[in-house]
Amino acid sequence: MKTERFKNLFLVLCFALLPMAMMAKQEATVSSPSGNLTLTVGVDNAGRPYYSLRRGGEVILLPSALGMKLKDGSLDSDFRVVAFARATKDETWRQPWGEEVDVRNHYNELEVDLNQPSSKRNIVIRFRVYDDGMGLRYEFPLQPELNYFVIKDEHTQFAMAGDHTAWWLPGDYDTQEQETQESKLSEIRSRFHDAVNWNNSSVSVFSDTGVQTSLQMKSKDGLYINIHEAACADYATMHLNLDDKNMVFESWLTPDATGMKGYMQTPCETPWRTVMVSDDARDMLSSNLILNLN
Repeated sequence: MKTERFKNLFLVLCFALLPMAMMAKQEATVSSPSGNLTLTVGVDNAGRPYYSLRRGGEVILLPSALGMKLKDGSLDSDFRVVAFARATKDETWRQPWGEEVDVRNHYNELEVDLNQPSSKRNIVIRFRVYDDGMGLRYEFPLQPELNYFVIKDEHTQFAMAGDHTAWWLPGDYDTQEQETQESKLSEIRSRFHDAVNWNNSSVSVFSDTGVQTSLQMKSKDGLYINIHEAACADYATMHLNLDDKNMVFESWLTPDATGMKGYMQTPCETPWRTVMVSDDARDMLSSNLILNLN
């Protein structure tokens, strides 16, 4: 009788701990080859994917949301992690022209396979972490519930850890010939209208806190952070909208005449969204991260 009672108690405890075990599997980390950068990826209680980035004890990105909004549904919540997969690569490839003949491509990779039970749709978010930064992109496998689809918005966030100094160009679909501005992130809104060349009749500004990429920033501790994109082919160019109360950038894709941001067919993927980190601003120019992801 006692044995049976202990057996039942053991089963109850196992079932009670099962949700905690499942939640623990909803987050994973991956570091750069040298270990100086650490990326954390997970899914919160609402099924929203997120990521964060640290360099040693310094926070580069606070937890930042990921996801898409489609014309026929959303791919930004109600996800569960199906699997995490890791890989590493260290190769040297030769380019036919450029500043360097031999380019080293050395990174650690984390693939996050996600399923949305409500729509029966699957996506992959792939992260590659280099010693000087990281890249992420969305991948859409061939599947019965997602064949042809239209992107309304991309909700990739970059949650900054402070009110950094930024060198920025106003968001403009038509030109990159606006003057570069220098200000705190919190000052972008107040500086925006003075920065835009309103005499240009073709100007098309989407937001008074919108900026173009590449965006260069500097933290109060002297750390340089750059947000950009790579491998942008057959896809809308990314700008950034800033929530200047919380210092969170969110991707804003250039729309077509109807306001849509992309027409896709699986299998397919987005461009890479990149974050570079350095103590020296000149490293942004000498980095091969964008080149390797291209």
